[in-house]
Amino acid sequence: MDKDFLVACPEEDETSLRSSAQYLDRQMRNIRDSGKVIGMDRIAVMAALNITHDLLSNKNLNDDIGQTVNNRIKNIQGKIEATLHKGKQMEL
Repeated sequence: MDKDFLVACPEEDETSLRSSAQYLDRQMRNIRDSGKVIGMDRIAVMAALNITHDLLSNKNLNDDIGQTVNNRIKNIQGKIEATLHKGKQMEL
C-alpha cells in the first residue's frame, strides 16, 4: 500500500515472499477501498485476521479430507485382507 519494506530472506524464498507481499497488498487495498476500516494499522490487522481465517479454514478442510481418505484406505485394506483370508481358506 505504497510503502516499501526491506526484508531479509534466503534467495530461494524471494519469489515466494514477493508473491506473499503482493497478496497482502491486494487484501489491504480491498479493505481500505471498502471504506469500513480506517488507519494503516487497523487495515493490516484486519487483513492478517482475514488471511489467517482463510488459512485455518482450508487447513481444517484438508484435515477432514485427509481423515476421510485414511478411513477409506483402512476400509479397502480390510476388504483386501478379508478376501485374501477367504482365498487361503479355500485352498485348504
